[in-house]
Amino acid sequence: MMELKTTCSVVGGGPAGMMLGLLLARAGVEVIVLEKHGDFLRDFRGDTVHPSTLELMYELGILDKFLALPHQKVTQLGGQIGTDFVTMADFSYLPTKCKYIAFMPQWDFLDFIADQAKQYPGFSVHMNTKATQLIEENDCIAGVVAEGPDGEMRIKADLVVAADGRSSILREQARLPLQEIGAPMDVLWMRLSRLPSDPPQTLGRIQPGVMFVMLNRGDYWQCGYIIAKGALEKLQSEGLESFQKRVVKIVPFTADRIGELQSWDQIKLLTVQVNRLKKWYRKGLLFIGDAAHAMSPVGGVGINLAVQDAVAAANILYKPLSEGNCTEEDLKKVQDRRTFPTVATQDFQVAVQNNVVKPTLEGTIVSGAPWPVKLLNLIPPLRGIPAAVIGNGFRPEHIRSPEKK
Repeated sequence: MMELKTTCSVVGGGPAGMMLGLLLARAGVEVIVLEKHGDFLRDFRGDTVHPSTLELMYELGILDKFLALPHQKVTQLGGQIGTDFVTMADFSYLPTKCKYIAFMPQWDFLDFIADQAKQYPGFSVHMNTKATQLIEENDCIAGVVAEGPDGEMRIKADLVVAADGRSSILREQARLPLQEIGAPMDVLWMRLSRLPSDPPQTLGRIQPGVMFVMLNRGDYWQCGYIIAKGALEKLQSEGLESFQKRVVKIVPFTADRIGELQSWDQIKLLTVQVNRLKKWYRKGLLFIGDAAHAMSPVGGVGINLAVQDAVAAANILYKPLSEGNCTEEDLKKVQDRRTFPTVATQDFQVAVQNNVVKPTLEGTIVSGAPWPVKLLNLIPPLRGIPAAVIGNGFRPEHIRSPEKK
């Protein structure tokens, strides 16, 4: 069995894991990132890079390089609620360098972060390498066992950071209590081509019994059809043609291309979870991102929260890791720092789920936008409030970890 030793082993090469790997390596901490896939090419992952994340790129001095990658800029978010169209968020009001959301395939984002991290000698990433078991010594996590292309390996580490997503196997092994909050819906993701005559704006559409999201991805729409939790089997039993008609009914201009959906295999189910760990750490082990708190897709803020977790963790832990004395109290500081934005965001999402999503899916009549929402059209500066919640979050982090020359 291959044996490796490092200061920090990060399990999971998603937004949280890769950003943490970059920031720790930049600060001179030796770090190994384990990613179970051979590349980052997975469709219908979160593709929104929020203003707060773009601000981090600016603080790192890599914003121009990042924006040279293909992306779409979205300065406003709007929705059709019954007969009313409402501009719900306007990012031009934010006090950030970039006053927009950048839509970019997540694999491009992760490849970029990995390329930046590889410039530092203490960074390495092992692809096709799946963590399978925590190494526990004297009630302390001392590393992980992983299965890679060359067989099994043991990676001893002063700290293991689990950033392996909402289905984290390390979370199960750590035996940490999980608080389930729940969600009334799941989401079906699909692609439909986009024509020059289509509306340019990223849209949400709400009608009795139906919620539909369309994200402008340049030459195609990334579409999210929101269904009641567990309703997929019934939809499939009614047939694909029936589903196509449902989509056309809510978005009539897709009638000329709905035939692009020729199989249920083209329609991917996102099983929505909302939960969070009551305790994010054990001695030698820390959870961040979806592994610590699975977010609802409401607001599309999951990536934002994950990246912010990574920044906070790097800010707090780079020094004790460099000095070889990272304690449970240091890990507790990360959870303490990130608990408020996590809880506040989930509370916001649950309020939307309970007061908008659930009644709509149950068929409550939607004749138009309620008057508080209509105010967003009448008083444009109010659009900066939802823009701040979505674009910056409740506690945006900033780079405090240094670059070791």
